[in-house]
Amino acid sequence: MTITQSFDPDAAAISEGLFGLPFTRDQSKIIVIPVPFDATTSYGGGTVGGPSAILKASRQVDLYDRQFGRVWEPGIFMDPIDRQILALSASARTDALPIIENGGAEEKDLQALDRVRQAGDLVNEFVSHRVKQVLAEGKIPVVLGGDHSTPFASIQACAERGPIGILQIDAHMDFREAYEGFQWSHASIMYNVLEQVDGIDKVVQVGIRDFGEQELSYAESDKRVTTYYDEDLARSVAAGRGFAAICDSIAIELPSQIYLTCDIDGLEPSLCPHTGTPVPGGLSFREFNELLSALVRHGKRIVGFDLVEVCPSESGEWDANVGARVLYKLCGLAGVQLKQ
Repeated sequence: MTITQSFDPDAAAISEGLFGLPFTRDQSKIIVIPVPFDATTSYGGGTVGGPSAILKASRQVDLYDRQFGRVWEPGIFMDPIDRQILALSASARTDALPIIENGGAEEKDLQALDRVRQAGDLVNEFVSHRVKQVLAEGKIPVVLGGDHSTPFASIQACAERGPIGILQIDAHMDFREAYEGFQWSHASIMYNVLEQVDGIDKVVQVGIRDFGEQELSYAESDKRVTTYYDEDLARSVAAGRGFAAICDSIAIELPSQIYLTCDIDGLEPSLCPHTGTPVPGGLSFREFNELLSALVRHGKRIVGFDLVEVCPSESGEWDANVGARVLYKLCGLAGVQLKQ
């Protein structure tokens, strides 16, 4: 009898695995790589605790999903949290925090900046190795951050296997160059991707509502970038256009092979109140789900994805609860193609 035949998805979780699933890594087709690194978050910190909090919260998620069915069937496995990455995050945060509190780097901060950059380099090496291993096995890699700097090497590794588009769900453009002096800033992820990664045919941003003037100029100057601003989405709905039709338009912009990067602050702040930089507006959970459905309707194939900036709180586990459910929905999206 196989695990799929013997496992009762309606029973209480008894496994310590992600979503309480009993699968080993070898038995799983979706591999979650936790990257608890949070050095440069410039408003609120704490996303270093996101992976462990989501793991804990995931065990109370009901496994049947009306949108995607038996999401668990292809096998979902989360690698153990790497203690060296945790230690690296702590040391880099110690170097970065005085610079952040001062509003940016000065001449005296050059050595600290370099140490933070080296820490980012090491994170990229870690993620690159893990993601390439998953891709070589014919499985789908998932980066679970940490801050939004963490998936850079995952996007790079996926793009090395053939041209891709990126769907970015986010409140921010993340087109800042070396923000506050940090090359691997959480606010620079998409700038770094477009400037350093070959094979990016398209970037479609959804939910954007907080950005600088230079970021806007950068987005408008690169023909690969299409931005769906949050206020424009809301205005279209208010004018009577159905949100499903809007999502169809978004999906049509993307090529067939896509990487999905999901910053939790792309959702409305009631769903992620403790994330590093919450912004009024954003997608509801239902709208987020409709966007995923549109990707299925238009036959998009997910080569990899990430979920970042989930920040747990000592006052409750709501952020982790939502993060776990967003992660399960994303696994459901990826699982559609695994079942075909």
